[in-house]
Amino acid sequence: MGLIAMYAETMILPAIPTLIEEFVMPYSTSSWILSSYMIAGAVATPIAGKLSDVYGRKKVLLIVMSIYSAGILAGGFADSLPFMIAARVAQGVGISMFPIAFGIIREVLPEKKLAVGQSIFTATFPAGATLGLLMGANIIQNYGWHATFFTVFPIAVLLGLFILKFIHVKSLSSISENKISLDIKGSIFLAITIISFLVGISYLENNTEDVIESILFFVITVTSLIIFIAIEKKVQSPLIDMKLLKNKMLLFGMLILLIAGLCTFMVYQTIPIMIQSPQPLGFGGSELTTATVQMPFMIIFLVGSILSGFALEKIGNKRLTVIGTVVGAIGFFSLLMFHSTDYMVTVTLAIIAAGLSLAFIGGFNIVLLSTPIQFAGIALGMTLLFNLIGQSIGPSIAGMFQQMHQGTIEGISGSFPTHEAYTMIFVTAFAISLVSVAFAITLNRKIIA
Repeated sequence: MGLIAMYAETMILPAIPTLIEEFVMPYSTSSWILSSYMIAGAVATPIAGKLSDVYGRKKVLLIVMSIYSAGILAGGFADSLPFMIAARVAQGVGISMFPIAFGIIREVLPEKKLAVGQSIFTATFPAGATLGLLMGANIIQNYGWHATFFTVFPIAVLLGLFILKFIHVKSLSSISENKISLDIKGSIFLAITIISFLVGISYLENNTEDVIESILFFVITVTSLIIFIAIEKKVQSPLIDMKLLKNKMLLFGMLILLIAGLCTFMVYQTIPIMIQSPQPLGFGGSELTTATVQMPFMIIFLVGSILSGFALEKIGNKRLTVIGTVVGAIGFFSLLMFHSTDYMVTVTLAIIAAGLSLAFIGGFNIVLLSTPIQFAGIALGMTLLFNLIGQSIGPSIAGMFQQMHQGTIEGISGSFPTHEAYTMIFVTAFAISLVSVAFAITLNRKIIA
């Protein structure tokens, strides 16, 4: 599932500049191609996790996979931005497969093997991303972006059939269906909070004309957030358990993963546009150039995820997280200082990938081991939720800067992000990454004390 989902997610990255041109949309709006996917995942994940506890993991897993497969098929037929966003929302529901899958892994593996199992499971994501970039770029360049979705659909269907026939999970008969408590109100207000915040960001592209609309949406964001927190304090099974967040180890671990997701998806939104924009505002490359530049990022993320599982046993999750966040911050600073050629971008992305892979594994392990076993499922769902929130915000911040700073090129129609746009994006990513370093160092000092 990790291979297929990340293949499907990254194969579309090289097509973002083409989609902007084909759907005639501003750069800030193009961020919704990634953000809508993540928002849907953030809302669907805790709901699917609780349903799987009641009705069985396998049954809910197959339902989620069916929705995901339908979204993949719809993406291949998308001919407008609203159609594409609807397809991406259905695909985003598929993100809720992963907590269910990880729940099965955690149930089967003993605690001593959990770190290695976690790293192998996590490694399927960069592995799928690597395949997605390599194959997706070739398919897009030769057959068009529609074909990328059609290559995933039959594989997703076959995987569903494989799970139906060969995967056997014992039923959780001890949980009564009458005891199910879904936080529907919380999910609705969480979605309103994220969406209104992202829309408010998109209005910031025009410094004067849309300032009133931007303020209005930020007011809606704050209001819905307050209502969401009030709901979470009262409901029986909240999306975010405020009591658990009193645990500083758990809270800081989640915030580190939120920042990692945010910075990663800022880069995902930025690099394809920078590479494929015409010179001198971009590199004038193709979809294959985009894949070539981003490929080392995915490969090193894959290797780092695998090796960090073994490093956990030697240096501990706190030190691993400190190392990861520091290396990641160095990578973002390098990207800020050296992004004038595709070779420089490739090298700096590799440094970022090395840091993020360590930070992801270390952060997830901190959450797992700092949570009482009876709350492990809730904590895992909250952690993924924080990460998805970060991933949904990242593209919108990048899209805002790309829309705010644009220039034209003589003899070429249209406008493209300028060097100032990329500088602002990389400055923001570096500054935010420093916050995660501070969180990681604080965690390490706490454990030493």
